[in-house]
Amino acid sequence: MRQTIYKILTADQLAAVESGGQMLASVDIADGYVHFSTSKQVQETLAKWFKGQTGLVLASVNGDDFGPDLKWEASRGGDFFPHVYAEVRQHHIASLWPLDTFDADGVPLAPDEVTRSAEPSAKPGGGT
Repeated sequence: MRQTIYKILTADQLAAVESGGQMLASVDIADGYVHFSTSKQVQETLAKWFKGQTGLVLASVNGDDFGPDLKWEASRGGDFFPHVYAEVRQHHIASLWPLDTFDADGVPLAPDEVTRSAEPSAKPGGGT
């Protein structure tokens, strides 16, 4: 099963990727790896870090493309998040969705097709 993982990007970050740069946010640079979420973690990530922000897009990539550079590491509440210890560039992007729908609190809403998709099977603890 394909390991689809997700990254939330600002318009500036997407423009940088489309211009040949890496998929990086300031937190990625500070931590030394690229933060991703699974389909079940995207909405929580949006609520925690992106409330009130507009112009966002959600990018999906195939985690299998990164081999051993994809690591599943404990984070919020002991949940395992996908972290990529390699360059992530435009050719890695499988799909993009504009995040232009918001809940009553101003949190961007992830597309249903993402939040209802299967979790990666290689995720520690089995995944679904």
